Amino acid sequence: MARHIVCITKNGTNPAYEGARVGARRIAEAVGCDMTSLYPETPDDAVEQTQLLKEALALAPDAIMISVADPKALDPLLTLAKERGIPVVSFVSRSTLVAPDCFVTSDNFTLAQAIARRLFAEIGGFGSVAIIEGNPASETSAPRTEGFLAAMSNAPGIRLAGRAVGYYQREPAQQAMSGLLNGGGGMDGVLVANDFMALGVIDALRDAGLEVPVVSVNAMPQAVIALRSGELLATAAFDAMKIACAGTLATLRLLEGQPVPRQITLPVDIVDRTNCAPWGEGYEDRPLPNWQEVMAAT
Repeated sequence: MARHIVCITKNGTNPAYEGARVGARRIAEAVGCDMTSLYPETPDDAVEQTQLLKEALALAPDAIMISVADPKALDPLLTLAKERGIPVVSFVSRSTLVAPDCFVTSDNFTLAQAIARRLFAEIGGFGSVAIIEGNPASETSAPRTEGFLAAMSNAPGIRLAGRAVGYYQREPAQQAMSGLLNGGGGMDGVLVANDFMALGVIDALRDAGLEVPVVSVNAMPQAVIALRSGELLATAAFDAMKIACAGTLATLRLLEGQPVPRQITLPVDIVDRTNCAPWGEGYEDRPLPNWQEVMAAT
């Protein structure tokens, strides 16, 4: 009988999580493992995600993979999974108290610093820069904002034009950016905590008739289109598909009783129009990593 893994992501709207689901499924299918993918209908809704985890436990899967929408809300059910001996692998975000058997991520603070420096170089080290932050409940949001601010503190010619929250979604980010623009004062660049929000920021800039360099995080295929058109300057390749692939490989090893590190931190590349071709491939066509490649990179 085939092994069964349930994979729960934060939402079904962000294309990066579609990449995560595709990658996890492709890795599982390659070894004959069944994969059930679940996500809340309301993006990043912790109550819905709690109900999905209940449903997952009712299926009695061999393992659970999850990117938690809230660092505490799922703790009772994650504890129950551990008590039942079900391996839990988290990717992108995790519980703060109930440690998963393995957590796969990238260094959010460092990647935010790196992509901010790319923007500052583009504008010659001088100017006003806005920040569009992610969902405050997400583990990735605070370190990305902190990375942006740290890079800014080391760039004396850069000033903060304003900050707003886009909740890692396109329309809220468009509204947040429009609010900053309507507040008056110019800006010379925008730091955005993920690609999906960056698309909304670009929408807002276009509506305002402005051309301002924008950088973001994820390197999803839709962002590559924006890179090639010149609407997006650069993105940090926090690759949700690769992260989920690594998480699935770790899950399979746990099911086989093989050793797995408690945390896997994948490196991040800065992607712009000069090197974006590999990230422009659709998720079904991207090459899949193997365990040796994951371990060599971490």
